[in-house]
Amino acid sequence: MKKFMLITAPVTSRSGYGSHARDLIWSLLDSDKYEIKVFDVRWGECPRNALKEDNKNDKRILDCIMPVPQLDKQPDIYIDIRIPNEFETFGKFNIGITAGIETNAVSQKWIDGCNKMDLVIVPSEHSKQGFIQTVYDKVDNNTKQKVGELRLEKPMEVVFEGTDEDTYKPLTVDEIDSDFFDMLNEKVPEKFAFLSVGQWTKGGYGEDRKDLGKTVKVFYETFANKKKQPALILKTSGATFSIIDREDCINKINTVKKMFPSDWKLPNVYLLHGDMSTEELNYLYNHPKVKAFLSLTHGEGYGRPLQEATMTGLPVIAPNWSGHVDFLDTEKSLLLEGDLVQVPKSQVWNDIIIEQSLWFNVNESKCSSVLNYVFENHNEVKNKAKTLMNINREKFTHKKMTELLNNTIDSVL
Repeated sequence: MKKFMLITAPVTSRSGYGSHARDLIWSLLDSDKYEIKVFDVRWGECPRNALKEDNKNDKRILDCIMPVPQLDKQPDIYIDIRIPNEFETFGKFNIGITAGIETNAVSQKWIDGCNKMDLVIVPSEHSKQGFIQTVYDKVDNNTKQKVGELRLEKPMEVVFEGTDEDTYKPLTVDEIDSDFFDMLNEKVPEKFAFLSVGQWTKGGYGEDRKDLGKTVKVFYETFANKKKQPALILKTSGATFSIIDREDCINKINTVKKMFPSDWKLPNVYLLHGDMSTEELNYLYNHPKVKAFLSLTHGEGYGRPLQEATMTGLPVIAPNWSGHVDFLDTEKSLLLEGDLVQVPKSQVWNDIIIEQSLWFNVNESKCSSVLNYVFENHNEVKNKAKTLMNINREKFTHKKMTELLNNTIDSVL
């Protein structure tokens, strides 16, 4: 008889957590060891339409979703795929799965949440170290004296976020959908384009979590007034794919553009806004105009789009810090120098991003040098990226993640 497993996750949301949750549930379904029920929860303001009835793989999850979370028996295993301050303990054995945090430390509520569980799973060594290295003093309310320490007490294991190698893979030009191919050719006349993918979150210049404002500025500065100029493609949005959201993204780009003299010849930045399927993202990574993936992110719990790009052979430029260094290295990708700095007040998020934590700021001048190098030496950079592609397509697949996830759970049950 199969063990009864209940999973709480934002499984229908179009978000990083939603994608991670869906991958994990597919892995658990593939093991065929459990009777699985899923309680779907919201993830911020992200759209909740990621699962399609006519998709066989999606239908497997949809068939597990409970419209109302009513249980007539206690789950043998309960898995909560959220941030730790939301973790619940409904099962005989409780597992918390979280992406962790892009900064270097976690909140007390996150430590408390993890300590409720029997096992915690994170996707990267960066996330794990953020939990392990965070320690708080316990203080007596009356005497104000230290009486102990709050630290992670429960076992924590790393299970990477595997990429479906059948979805994200190298393509020939003939394998790219012709309508998509023509659309990008018409939108982007340049032959060489850098690509950035990520949500444009709140915060002023240099403060949004993916640092897209600085990405645009450094790109403008690097190639301004040059005879040959590449393009920058921004695949981004805020929390939604609305017209208002699109106009807000355009305004943010224009705000950066106004930092420069009006008579400067700036390279072009193109906005790709709205919903894209996984197949369309793979077309984007493989389009012959797209020469490198660029991220100035302040930090990643893992960095799914960066890994997806490596699976297609696209060169990746990213900070030399946080979750993505598990699958990037200094020889076969381009890792940027910078410094750890205190997170800005605009990004402090109660119980999630704490005021005293640090994240990464890329050194702008050195980033500019890297962009020039990639633009002028693309063949060399591309050959190294192909080597990394072969490594990652062996080590970081969804199948390998499924094996590791099931072995990790089996080892503690």
